[in-house]
Amino acid sequence: MSRARLTILMTAFILLTGFLGWQNSHSASTPPPDQADESYQYTLLYARVVQLIRQDYVDESKTSYKDLTYAALRGMLSSLDPHSQFLDEESFQDIQRETKGEFSGLGIVIGIKDNALVILSPMEDSPGGRAGLLPGDRILKINGRNTEKMTLAAAEKALKGETGEKARLTLLRPVAGAPGGGTVFDVELTRETIRVASVKDARLLPATIAGQDKIGYIRIEEFGENTSDELDHALEDLEHNGMQALVIDLRNNPGGLLDSAVDVAGKFLPPNTVIVSTRGRTPDQEQEFRARPQASHPDYPIALLINGYSASGAEIVAGALKDLNRAILVGETTFGKGSVQTVQSLGNGVGLRLTTAKYYTPAKKTIHEVGITPDIEVPITDTEERRVVLAEAKRPLSDEEKAEAAKAEDRQLERAVDSLRSIRIYDERQAGLNAAPKTTAANQPPPRPVDHSAPPATAQ
Repeated sequence: MSRARLTILMTAFILLTGFLGWQNSHSASTPPPDQADESYQYTLLYARVVQLIRQDYVDESKTSYKDLTYAALRGMLSSLDPHSQFLDEESFQDIQRETKGEFSGLGIVIGIKDNALVILSPMEDSPGGRAGLLPGDRILKINGRNTEKMTLAAAEKALKGETGEKARLTLLRPVAGAPGGGTVFDVELTRETIRVASVKDARLLPATIAGQDKIGYIRIEEFGENTSDELDHALEDLEHNGMQALVIDLRNNPGGLLDSAVDVAGKFLPPNTVIVSTRGRTPDQEQEFRARPQASHPDYPIALLINGYSASGAEIVAGALKDLNRAILVGETTFGKGSVQTVQSLGNGVGLRLTTAKYYTPAKKTIHEVGITPDIEVPITDTEERRVVLAEAKRPLSDEEKAEAAKAEDRQLERAVDSLRSIRIYDERQAGLNAAPKTTAANQPPPRPVDHSAPPATAQ
């Protein structure tokens, strides 16, 4: 390789690293000599490998500088963690569309759990939701391609596509008590435009569940740009109808936008309250996110429903309302995805999603790989969860599914309602005691006579 060509490659690579912002974050300090030598050594290695590929690789159509650079960046980012990702032109556009509440796909949110690619949440009224896919279903193949060594970014890209295109999935549905076992099945889905309405099922619970109490129920599927406004409208309707307490269902909520999660938690907290903080390697990653002034809502009791597929933004809301004693948490320990991904535009239609910090609750507890534990633990089996999902489905059910849905018993919701009713009764009695006139020796009633002939009472 000529010295001139090597110099050009090295210069291009150095410019590329600067372009990604690596040099900018350390521009205030000069690297020690040994680090400078190491940088030169591995820059030379990269340039040498690129040149050998372009010179000798059998398929010349795969050796453009763009293809090789993009491949190197994808590998570099995926080696860090499942959430960091180089965003090519298509991926960068997809992320921008998703945060605005509309994109083309199958309507399933995926993640990595126990080193496997799993469905975190099927979206209601989407191809995945209508096909009966469930949280926890493990994706074994996408269009015949094995997912065992597939990165999360690659899986997300494989699942997306143009409206009308088909995708074939091979899935494993786990069976309780049989680790690694379960039912394997195939499903073919047609991609369509997914419109994300994140606040669902806002209603007063029926008397069969809530008794005489007016207890509201709201399910938040994920945190998007419109979630705060949608939640305000739902709360206003429920409050207008006399709501006395509220259940917020964050089960299977995979997260979403940080600002949206902060706004949701902030609706139930005083302005300027710290909801979540972040810490990373650099001082600029140490931030506190506080409740902003918003329309006020009554101080009614709140219960949050959480489970093992409540992640990211859902964990921020749960952690804040738990630490600040604003809500009681019912269900199961959350997913434990508490890291911050910063999306940066790199120009020319490409971008970078990079893990830059970790989330901490108001009590400075870490979320990442730990999760948020409930105040009242109510574990349910996969069978119970499937029945609840079927009972809430807004699609036509088969006869077999109808029979399963008829057996649905949402023990987590029932326990949350029981807790809220207990809190309300306690609060009312405390208010009554505070309002009652104080007794004095002058107006105390005479002591009740005691029948000493009666046997003492015993606990039965």
